Amino acid sequence: MKARKFAQLGVPSGAAMKAAGTAVRRAREAGIPKKSLPDIITAVVENPEDYLQDTIFGDLADALIVAEAESPRFKPRESPAPFRIWGEGLDHNAIKQMENAAQIPVAVRGALMPDAHLGYGLPIGGVLGTRNAVIPYAVGVDIACRMKLSVFDMSPHVLGGEQKRLSNAIEKETRFGTGVVFQRKDRRDHAVMEADWGVTSLTRRLKDKAWAQLGTSGSGNHFVEFGVLEVLDEEAGLPKGEYLALLSHSGSRGPGAQVANFYTKLARELHPELPKELTHLAWLDLDSSEGQEYWNAMQLMGEYAAANHACIHKHIAKNLGAKVLLDVENHHNFAWKEEHDGETLIVHRKGSTPAGQGVMGIIPGSMGAPGFLVRGKGNDASLHSASHGAGRRMSRKKATQSFTWSDVKKYLRERNVTLLSAGLDEVPMAYKDIHEVMSAQSDLVDIMARFDPRLVKMAPAGHRPED
Repeated sequence: MKARKFAQLGVPSGAAMKAAGTAVRRAREAGIPKKSLPDIITAVVENPEDYLQDTIFGDLADALIVAEAESPRFKPRESPAPFRIWGEGLDHNAIKQMENAAQIPVAVRGALMPDAHLGYGLPIGGVLGTRNAVIPYAVGVDIACRMKLSVFDMSPHVLGGEQKRLSNAIEKETRFGTGVVFQRKDRRDHAVMEADWGVTSLTRRLKDKAWAQLGTSGSGNHFVEFGVLEVLDEEAGLPKGEYLALLSHSGSRGPGAQVANFYTKLARELHPELPKELTHLAWLDLDSSEGQEYWNAMQLMGEYAAANHACIHKHIAKNLGAKVLLDVENHHNFAWKEEHDGETLIVHRKGSTPAGQGVMGIIPGSMGAPGFLVRGKGNDASLHSASHGAGRRMSRKKATQSFTWSDVKKYLRERNVTLLSAGLDEVPMAYKDIHEVMSAQSDLVDIMARFDPRLVKMAPAGHRPED
């Protein structure tokens, strides 16, 4: 019987695994049928005290008892870390995930944004400050996913008269979908590919894949869209009025996902004591080599995600012969070292926008609802954070079961929105009311401008979400 089979039966590695091998040999010598051994070993694992005097399985029983005594035990905080909730009627599963996160010993305090919904480990819209530790799944799978807004020196009237020209620019200058790449002759150039991709052995292996995907847009809720930006406050950086703007949402693509999954698995292996409901909150100590590896890889993925957007906007602007009047971007799905409560915390914002005092950011609605250019108020109760969008009000599966393309086309037509492609799981009706979300966080951000989408491109149906 092999080690993998012993592990499946619940035998821990080390002395107990070795004792299990010895027990199996003794059992076979004693004439016990091979097919009976899995059931017997399972019984010993479940109740080792009953087999301590057994001549064949006694040593295994003793090793199991010792292993159980020496195994690490999860010790939650003496009292849960405090966190505050913005918004009403939030998904109870998202709240439960924040309550779980508040139990882990490295947690200090957190916040839950009004767009919150269920995620892996930390909910989407969750903010968590930790002490000298980073949690890969509290950062998220799509590391450094971000928003970027470019305002062009073109009249917004081209959205009506030259829509084909705009749609051709999107279709030509980026790619949508899981795993999509640019062919070698069309690959984009950016300084990020000259960065040190050898910060970890994993990122070194991912460099060529990253180059192939540089400037692509991904799937799920990722998009590139043209719309009308109405500047409401000149402190946004432009005179009041209406402008043609390009807005994009995507992240670090396949390389970011591989970094996230690799280091989450590693964190879980380092914390076998965590109960099932907390395994996705396994952390890496920043004083450890593993923690430093992930931190450096995360920083690189942040640079790479920014480069993806830079390439998309640069090439679309060049395609149109447009000049950029204003450029704003921000990222979420990241961890920052920040000062709060008189100490340095690692602030995880999973689907949450940085909203420090005076910090500009973009909070989108949906393909059929406006987004907003905002300026943070630096509210310390939210750890200087705000929502990263409207947030889903129903799952992707429920959305595809609840609506038809006929429903969607009518909805978008009434709002003067042209959809180039998307999956039915991303229909605007699957999202919360962005106006209610913005109202719930008026103490976190000021609205500087409003963006109304008019020409929207997302990955076609059938692509696995990456958000």
